[in-house]
Amino acid sequence: MSPVFDVSGSDERERAIEAAHAAVGEGKLVVLPTDTVYGVGADPFNPDGVAALLAAKGRGRDKPPAVLVPNPATVEGLAMNVPSYARRLMERFWPGGLTLIFRAQPSLMWDLGDTNGTVGLRMPDHEIALELLQTTGPLAVSSANRTGQPPVTTITEAGFAFGPAVEVYLDGGTCDDGLPSTILDCTKPDPVMLRRGTITPAQLREVLGPIDLLDSTGAPLSETPQDAPETDNPQQHESASNPAPESTDDERTAERQRLEAMGARARAGEATQAIPLGGIGAEPPFEPESVTSVELPGRPGEQNH
Repeated sequence: MSPVFDVSGSDERERAIEAAHAAVGEGKLVVLPTDTVYGVGADPFNPDGVAALLAAKGRGRDKPPAVLVPNPATVEGLAMNVPSYARRLMERFWPGGLTLIFRAQPSLMWDLGDTNGTVGLRMPDHEIALELLQTTGPLAVSSANRTGQPPVTTITEAGFAFGPAVEVYLDGGTCDDGLPSTILDCTKPDPVMLRRGTITPAQLREVLGPIDLLDSTGAPLSETPQDAPETDNPQQHESASNPAPESTDDERTAERQRLEAMGARARAGEATQAIPLGGIGAEPPFEPESVTSVELPGRPGEQNH
């Protein structure tokens, strides 16, 4: 049985961080709380860890995980050609629920899947997540749900999804937001919104100023509210529908209620069927999927296309 550490207080925190750090170093998985939803993480430089993460999620190399970083300075070692507007966004929204996609440094010795040379980075606004990242360095992290299921906001839901496939569980209580991060593609002159999340288009425009905010087709973001595509694969954005330009409190509440309803339906279905231990291979990957991760850098030595 995988240990679960209550890190909402300070009593077990040091021992929990040490256990999670050791697990990551051995190429094993950890579940950790973030400011958006719970995530499942691994060492991005350990092929066995990355393979275990993808297997636990029930997905292939076409959907690699995101990378969480402990501070903005880490970006320089992982990404290249970072535009000035992206630096302003990091200053305003990091730590927070904004994932930014850049061109990856080609010298990185990792292989997280088929990413076309991109890297999705986020600095979470969560004390436990940041404390762990300070000890491990960047972590490959995806939302702690099986493919096709909604993101989870409690350690119980994460445990039901993964069981012993995860070595260490860090219980930080219920994640406050419950919405995934907003995803922006910053590999182009103007940022492209690939997924609407906790950071709204209106907030982004306040920082971008005269810089255009584009939809997934490359056109200026529509003023007509529409649902963003539920995908964590930025390289599939060409066929995605336009996300909403504005996300009011009412819209965010409705989105949160939609995710909760999806979770309730999923749990009701799970209660009536046998689920393999740990949830690995319990079902084929379903699309679309509402998760927090995005595509990451390609294999070392690959040239960007």
